[in-house]
Amino acid sequence: MKDVTGFMIDMDGTVCKGNDVIKGAPEFIGRLKRNNIPFTFLTNNSSSDREHYLNKLLRMGFDVTIDNILTSTTATIEFIMKYHAGKTVYPMGTPKFVQEIKNAGIRTVDSDPDIVLLAFDTTITYEKINNAYRSIRKGAAFIVTHPDDLCPTEDCYDLDAGPFMRLLESMTDTKATVIGKPNPLMAEMAAEKMNVPLEGTVMVGDRIYTDMKMASDSGIRSILVLSGEAKADDIRNTSIRPTMIVGSVDEILR
Repeated sequence: MKDVTGFMIDMDGTVCKGNDVIKGAPEFIGRLKRNNIPFTFLTNNSSSDREHYLNKLLRMGFDVTIDNILTSTTATIEFIMKYHAGKTVYPMGTPKFVQEIKNAGIRTVDSDPDIVLLAFDTTITYEKINNAYRSIRKGAAFIVTHPDDLCPTEDCYDLDAGPFMRLLESMTDTKATVIGKPNPLMAEMAAEKMNVPLEGTVMVGDRIYTDMKMASDSGIRSILVLSGEAKADDIRNTSIRPTMIVGSVDEILR
């Protein structure tokens, strides 16, 4: 750990489950701060804005600021502004998500969009799905904030964006552009945010197909925690190999 330049840390399943904090997680962040090790929370969850996640972390006892948080929504906004500037968007997301992309200057429309943008939409309806299907069939680009199948709750899981992404992909014969983890773009943005070399960073997370894959594709080290979605046996069924496997973040610096 002596040559670690910074930590990228997943949220859901890694430091919390729903509104329940995972034991030892605030203390882990405290140890990073005492040792002057930069860190950024890297969450694919696009159902709320950064202010929501900041307040959630503060309530759970984490000593953090909004600068410690990077969401897939932030990354997606930057991607659209850079590569699709001026294009119209049909958003499939919560009211907070829609407001966040509007505040960034992205123009949203209810019909004939240039882009269909799917987020973790806890307000999803048949009308939204059908409108997205028709728009993609007519030629709209399909962008997804992240591919997660499930979002951990206090006692179970909720369906996330992944199942709806695959539904629309299969029905339109279109491959979505995914911006959040496992896209290395998220790791690059986090390293830039921490002002550290990417190659010295470590990704900490509970998902193999997003957290660990992003680390693998980015050429950085990774720590898989077994406090969320992934189980120890899951490693046998994938070619992705984390650098370290621990029960929870509480074990990392001990």
